[in-house]
Amino acid sequence: MNQPVVIRQPGLADYAATLADMQKFSQERTPETRDEIWMLEHPPVFTLGMNADESHIIDAGDIPVVKVDRGGQVTYHGPGQLVVYVLIDLMRARLGIRDLVCRLEQAIIATLAGYGITAEGRENAPGVYVNEAKIASIGLRVRRNCCYHGISVNVNNDLEPFARINPCGYQGLTVTRTADLGGPDKSETLARDLLPALLENLGMSRKFQ
Repeated sequence: MNQPVVIRQPGLADYAATLADMQKFSQERTPETRDEIWMLEHPPVFTLGMNADESHIIDAGDIPVVKVDRGGQVTYHGPGQLVVYVLIDLMRARLGIRDLVCRLEQAIIATLAGYGITAEGRENAPGVYVNEAKIASIGLRVRRNCCYHGISVNVNNDLEPFARINPCGYQGLTVTRTADLGGPDKSETLARDLLPALLENLGMSRKFQ
């Protein structure tokens, strides 16, 4: 039986405020708290994972850098990029963290296939890639068997800021976006198409809030 999940779509949201909201939600949730998926965009920001190497930031310029409590290295968020936060009770969903990462990747890969874009995951480098270029990143945090943070997919965002960092800690890693591959040029369109794949892969049903 699918677990009902609350879907929130707040639009363009400040990163630091959203992070605080995720942390508060995860800290206060109980075994009865319904899981949530947040689909949104952020103003320009670089984020550094817990054990990230700051040397992977080449030149942040005027873009703020925020240290966060997820795994992974440095990445960029900005308008035109779809960010999806998954706030899930892993024990209730009967998911391990590796399985969750694979399911998130598969949801993205299946959605991109619907646009005629062939994408794949990599065993030792979480995320989704198209012809060696990264199109989606994944970074998660687990506390008390519950996860937060999530995925980001490049749709029609400015890719120049990725040249200011070693994306996800990989020097010279190229990035791409759906708008350049025959896919959608609006994150709202990708959100609409990605949500059913996410719910199917996570064994959940939707409940909009």
